[in-house]
Amino acid sequence: MKPATAILALLLPLTASAQNYQGMSEQDMQNMMQQMQEMQTCMQDIDQSRLEAFEQRATAAEAEVKSLCSSGKRDAAQQKAMAFAREVSSDPDIQKMRKCTENMQNMMPRMPYMDQASEPDDSGSHVCDQ
Repeated sequence: MKPATAILALLLPLTASAQNYQGMSEQDMQNMMQQMQEMQTCMQDIDQSRLEAFEQRATAAEAEVKSLCSSGKRDAAQQKAMAFAREVSSDPDIQKMRKCTENMQNMMPRMPYMDQASEPDDSGSHVCDQ
């Protein structure tokens, strides 16, 4: 299933339950559905096979970092996490996906180690401690 379609499929139950939520008006629901449609239209321009390959690399990077952490190689784990975070931040497909989903930020899956890209090495935060 394509990621955009999967996101949409996950959100549909939210719209159904939102009908019962007292704080959400019919207009709010229509706005949310419009935002989802805009996101899906925007995501159609992204090569889904490249995103799937990127997801596989993310899974592999996460496993490698965890392995390095469990082996006591904290510096190597931190460097690997930082390198992957820089790769994620500079990838044009990821940038496009972020742009497509900026109105629905809470619904985008979190990429591993993204926090590491914005934090300097001396911040005290370490990938092995997360």
